[in-house]
Amino acid sequence: MKKLVIGILTIGLIQSYSMISTDDASAAVKKFKNCTELNKTYKGGVARSSSVKNKGGKTKYKPFASKALYDANQKMDRDHDYIACEK
Repeated sequence: MKKLVIGILTIGLIQSYSMISTDDASAAVKKFKNCTELNKTYKGGVARSSSVKNKGGKTKYKPFASKALYDANQKMDRDHDYIACEK
């Protein structure tokens, strides 16, 4: 009986932990409506990685590097240089 109770509690703890960790990951990535909204939070835009180079003209600000954030807002990368909404 004691082993059954411990087993049930263990399964419950594992399930609750997995639900918490997936909620935190989805909360960290925000999908913006347009570049104006994105640039309010990230002035230089969002790059897929820190090693990405800008294909366009000179930019004023350095982009924030985040693969998950870039993937969520990829539609705003018009010149396809892996930097969304560069400024």
